[in-house]
Amino acid sequence: MPDVRSMIAIGLSGQLGLNGHLPWEGNPGPEYKEDVANFFAKTRGHVLLAGPTTARAVPDHERKYMTIVELRSHMHPQETLAKFPGRVVYIGGGPPVWDVYAKYIHHWDINRLPYDGPADRWFNPNWLVAGGNAR
Repeated sequence: MPDVRSMIAIGLSGQLGLNGHLPWEGNPGPEYKEDVANFFAKTRGHVLLAGPTTARAVPDHERKYMTIVELRSHMHPQETLAKFPGRVVYIGGGPPVWDVYAKYIHHWDINRLPYDGPADRWFNPNWLVAGGNAR
């Protein structure tokens, strides 16, 4: 099995998404720009398994630095992960993806951003305690 991780940014109240986007998308603050830069720096050279919205949000200029797999509901998690032995695999969102893959994640890198506005997707703390023991 690969080394399965997740990197996630959440707002002050656990906000994850709004209308299919990050709720703070387009915010010019330095902490938001740093979060995006950090995501691409850490995922470079690795595999990103993500739901369709998240996978398609990776800009073209970053795609060449990682292997991106767009997850679908018919894909079995163990079979999908087994395709990347010895690799670092990041599980990207959204919540339906983390609901399925949380039990495989050994490391969560969570960045709390100073956003405290509306959202329609939220971080579920149960994902943290589900992980790292499925093989």
